[in-house]
This record gives sequence, C-alpha cells and structure tokens, in this order.
Amino acid sequence: MTTRELKRKYFEFFESKGHKIIPSASLIPENDPTVLFTTAGMHPLVPYLLGEKHPAGNKLVNVQKCIRTSDIDEVGDDWHLTFFEMLGNWGLGSYWKEESIKMSWEFLTDKKWLDLDKKKISVSVFAGSSTGSEQIPRDLESAEIWKSLGIKEIKFLGKEDNFWGPAGKTGPCGPCTEIFYGGVEIWNNVFMEYNKTTDGKYEPLKQKNVDTGMGVERTVAILDKEESVYDIEPLKLIIDKVRTLCGTSYVPHKTEQIKAERIVADHLRASVFILADGIVPSNVEQGYVLRRLIRRAIRCGKKLGIEKSFTHEIGKLIIELMNDEWPALEKNEDFIIEQFIQEEGKFEKILERGERIIETSPSQSEDESIAEELFKLKTQEGMPLEISCDKMKNKGVEINDEIITIYNEKVKKHQELSRTATAGKFKSGLADNSEQVTKLHTATHLLLAALRKVLGEHVFQKGSNITAERLRLDFSHSEKMTSEQLKEVEEIVNEQIAKNLSVNCDEMPLEKAKEIGAMGVFESKYGDKVKIYSVGPSTGSGQAFSLEICSGPHAQKTGELGYFKIRKEEASSAGIRRIKAILE
Repeated sequence: MTTRELKRKYFEFFESKGHKIIPSASLIPENDPTVLFTTAGMHPLVPYLLGEKHPAGNKLVNVQKCIRTSDIDEVGDDWHLTFFEMLGNWGLGSYWKEESIKMSWEFLTDKKWLDLDKKKISVSVFAGSSTGSEQIPRDLESAEIWKSLGIKEIKFLGKEDNFWGPAGKTGPCGPCTEIFYGGVEIWNNVFMEYNKTTDGKYEPLKQKNVDTGMGVERTVAILDKEESVYDIEPLKLIIDKVRTLCGTSYVPHKTEQIKAERIVADHLRASVFILADGIVPSNVEQGYVLRRLIRRAIRCGKKLGIEKSFTHEIGKLIIELMNDEWPALEKNEDFIIEQFIQEEGKFEKILERGERIIETSPSQSEDESIAEELFKLKTQEGMPLEISCDKMKNKGVEINDEIITIYNEKVKKHQELSRTATAGKFKSGLADNSEQVTKLHTATHLLLAALRKVLGEHVFQKGSNITAERLRLDFSHSEKMTSEQLKEVEEIVNEQIAKNLSVNCDEMPLEKAKEIGAMGVFESKYGDKVKIYSVGPSTGSGQAFSLEICSGPHAQKTGELGYFKIRKEEASSAGIRRIKAILE
C-alpha cells in the first residue's frame, strides 16, 4: 500500500460515516503562541474544540502536515521523523468514545478497508490521575468497549502515556486510547473533555470532542511489513538520491551511514515544507529550527562523502515526488531552491572561517581554554561542536570528556541567560482567549485595514502576535513609515472605535469570500466554507471597513476597545515591517 492509497481509503471510510474533508493547515500555528510549529492535527482546530462552530460541520477528517522536533535526536532510527503526515478524524461534540472506537476497529479490521489481523491488535487506556487537586478518573468506559470487540490485551497506563495535550501549555486535552499492531503504535484516539488553564487546572470543556491521529508513514510501513518508515515512498526514493550523490564513498549496510542518510532525507523533506510555508533560515524561532535542520543535513552529507552543494538537488526531488498532493511546493519551488543554495553557501563560509581560527590556535592548551574556544566557535561563528572537535583532532588536539563537560556548562549558562532575556515572549498567534487579548485581536483587524488605506493595497498581514499587554502585526511594506503615516493610521483606527461599529461573523463558500474581497491567504489553508469577520456593515448589507477570513475570538463592538496607540514601527525582515500597539 502506498501513502496515497492509505489516505484515499481513510477519507473514503470517514466520508461514509458523515465526515467532511478539510484541508491541512499551515505548519505555522495561527492561534497558539506556545509552540513554533503545528505538531498535530488538532492544533488548527483548537477554537472549534473549545466550542466555536466549524464551517464544515461537527464531523471532520483530513491529513495534516506536522513538524515535531522533540525527538530530533531519535531521527535516523526506524520510526522517528521530524516531518510527517497525520491522518485524523474529529467529532466536535457530535460523537464520543463508543462510536470513535468502533469506527477505528472497523477501518482497521474490515476486509473492505485495511483488513488487519485482529489477533495482532492490542490497546492501552488511561489509568487515571489523582495527584494533588488533579482528579481525572480511570477510563473504564473505553476498556469495556474494547472488551466488547474481543480485545483481550488492554493495558492501563498513566498520564505520560495515555493523556494527550494540550498541544501547547494550555488548551483542550483529555485521556486517550492507543492502538498497537504487532507492538507498534499506529492510532491514537483522544477524548478531549478538559481545558487546561494557565494555572494548571483541568476544567470541563463545553462539549466533548474526539480527536484521533494516525501517522501515515508509520502505518504504511507496518501494512507493507517494512522494517522502517524509511523503506516506503517517498523517503526510500529520497535516500536513493542521497546514495547516488555519495558515489563510490557509499558503504552498504553500515549503521552509521544508514543513520546519516536517513537524517538527510528527513531533515531536507521537513525543510522543504517549512520553506513552502514562508519561513526562512534565521537565528530565531521557526527560522532557527529550519537552519538547524538544513545544517545538520549538510553535516551528515559531508559524513557520507558528499563534497559538493547538494541540498537544492534533493529539494527539487522532494518537490517532484510530493507536489501532486501538496501543490504549494511547486508554487514556491524557486524560493525553496534559492534558500537551500543561500543557506548552504553561508554554512560553507562558516566552516571555512572556523577552520582558519582552529588552524591559527595553539595545538597545546588547557582544558578550560579548549572548551572556551569550542564555545566561541559555536556561539560566535556558528561552528557545530562535532565539526570543531573533528578539526581540532586533525590538528592533534585531544578532546577529552572534561573539555566536553566544561563546554556543556558554558552552553547551559548561555541558554539560561538567553531564556531570561526573552522571558514572557510569545512566539506567534494569541496568548489566550481573555477579554483583553480578544480586544487587541479585533484592533489588529482595524490596524491592517487602516494600513492598506494609508500605504496601499500591497499591504498584507505576514504574521501577528497578541498578548494581554499589546498587539504586534507584521505586514508587507518595504519602507519605514513616516510619523505622518503612523499618525494617520492611528486616527483611522480610533475613528472606527469611536463609531462603535458592530463586529459581524458570516459563513460562506471560499469562492464567495474571494469574490467579495475578504483578506486571506488563498492556498491550501481553507476548507470549502470559511468564516468571515466584518467590522461595520455585515458582508451582505454594505461595504465593511474590515473584511477578513478568521477563526476569532473578537469583540462584539469596536467601542469596547478603548484608545488605540502605536508604540513602535520597525523592520521585521526584508520587505516586512512590524508595528507594536496598545489599547489604553
């Protein structure tokens, strides 16, 4: 079975059960400031898990592209990936444990679908938790449902294993039941009935939700009786390309070499998808992760004996292999390839500079001095420890355990200082759903509309970050705004606040949203129906001041917002400006 066939069967099955297919969201979360990437299918659905109505209904199914870096050191073994596709079906207050478990059982075992051997299926359920004020009961209901289906091997496991979420620090979460085939986990059914608050409490949600996840690559590998996820397409074809680039230096079946080629395939596939969502390599946030992935792939390529620049070649292959299902890859191909070439060039210069520094340093020195030099090469020059150590060993410098211990202490202290300096900083999206954040979110809509009136229609939102204290909006504009322009924007926003305009929500087909001029990113991000928030007259009764595709939350009237004040306007990146503003 191919990955494409598994996805087709999954969609067909859940459509027959009344589910509507929705598209994958971006890898960059919109409404969760506590994580850098979309790590699961539930991430983009948080507003709907909390009770907001989804335009496509209350039974949904899709495949979500995901990035997880928590297990990055495990990548290269048989089962771990940084980028993966996650199949999921959701019941948003529409069905609960029995229907969810029985649908999973039918899809896995029925001859029409996956036709798995029932005897090889085992499950785990939540054992309950009663630490301190936390009282979450044992999931006896799920266990009884599994027993009724003939499952004999049922393990009760604790919170670490069988309680999922939230995806960030707060939000929807709940106990789960995991499904194993031949001892390998293939599906997880999460019963989201709690909302974890900022003070660590678990409050009941307004509605009970079902959220499931089935990893595409892992499931196909198991179905095809492969030994690892790297033995299925497209990863197998990417590794074949890596081996071709190695040429005569490739050594079949060498464990270290197998891990290195897997890291190259995984990291560059993840990088292609991150780049396609508009992130560029940098030293902060998502850009830092992207840079780390690309440079680790380059280091592994060098270990394999690839001397020339190669990331762009593998990038082209990944786009070719996966574009049919992810058309944004081809659409952004020129940008993706350009970024690979630029980043590999920058890294080569860093390696050359680092090597010159090592060549001119004394060959004999104390452990503290060597550790300090390794630390400076890492933090000031961007030279990876692994490569610095190799270069020093070539020069005759012994790198012992004491040097590495001192180096790690220096890195740890550096990281602590960095965390202290950025304490309280949110990564992206909304800090929470509090009243003040809701007001500032609405003000962001007014700000974007005002910027387009003052600067022109080339202005589009490129990112936002909202806490209870202030809003931050990144937008497309190449020049620093003048004081007169900033004053005019402020005045326009405050005029709309003074008018006490109503904030209206309408649902409509995506095509109609485009026709009426709603602001949005029209790629693969939205479903057939979308929510439109208009400030001023509703979308059907006149020209609104602001018209955007959005999932909320919003104030009901602009008069609730208070006085809008711009605090700062600055460059964010090339062609992108940033405004920070408050409500007084």
